[in-house]
Amino acid sequence: MLKTSPFLRQSSIFNIISAIVLYVCCASALQAQENYFNKYGADFEVSSKVVSNGKLYGTLQVADSLNMQLRGTITEVCQAKGCWMKVDLEDDREVFVRFKDYAFFVPTDVAGKTVLLNGVAFVEEMGVEEQRHYAEDKGMSKEEVAQIATPKRTLRFQADGVRINK
Repeated sequence: MLKTSPFLRQSSIFNIISAIVLYVCCASALQAQENYFNKYGADFEVSSKVVSNGKLYGTLQVADSLNMQLRGTITEVCQAKGCWMKVDLEDDREVFVRFKDYAFFVPTDVAGKTVLLNGVAFVEEMGVEEQRHYAEDKGMSKEEVAQIATPKRTLRFQADGVRINK
């Protein structure tokens, strides 16, 4: 019969206890991360290549799109029902965000919070009627809405999933 030294038995017990402690700590860290933000729409894994400026938009033409994750600060939210938002990026560019298939909305009181978006970035020529619709959603006066008279090139994002810091 093979004998094992007391040192090896203690070492094995130590390894088992260490593995359990490591597992519990990692599970706690993941739970803490989950409690750090509110999720809307589809769940997604955070990429190591999250973009926080508008440089990628500089390479896009009106018909182009790019799957990506984008981080920024929410500057404005549709006050009617939370069906769109504007996000300010690090380079002072603003992105207009809508939610895929109108499948979800965000709270109307999240302006100023950091957001992580998962979805598709694109550039769009926004027509006068659409600009007026969003201006009405913002609560602009009829006179202000009537002054919108020309199409505008906008940075857009269609999000299928959103995480907003608490």
